[in-house]
Amino acid sequence: MAGEPQDDCLFCKIVAGSIPATIVRETETTVAFRDINPQAPTHVLVIPKEHHRDAAALAAAAPQLAADVLRETQAVADEDKLESYRVVFNTGSGAGQTVWHAHAHVLGGRGLEWPPG
Repeated sequence: MAGEPQDDCLFCKIVAGSIPATIVRETETTVAFRDINPQAPTHVLVIPKEHHRDAAALAAAAPQLAADVLRETQAVADEDKLESYRVVFNTGSGAGQTVWHAHAHVLGGRGLEWPPG
């Protein structure tokens, strides 16, 4: 069920503390941690503590929580002193989503070409 922790979800386990992560920020509603396979000098994932399958499901079910996630992307960028950065939400396997828990990638610290991928 949306919002409820899922036993088979990697990110729910990080939220619960049962899987370690390099946490850089935590709020009442979000957790931000370093990606284990960074694609840029700064590569941080910002996730809602509630489980939502992807960004679209999060926005539909909990728009304020989606705003919290987006707000935290700016806080991560500020802490890493990024003048420019990219925020990416992969939604669906065709877009590269591999963990079925909504999350934003904050990427920065190097030039990011366009178009990506």
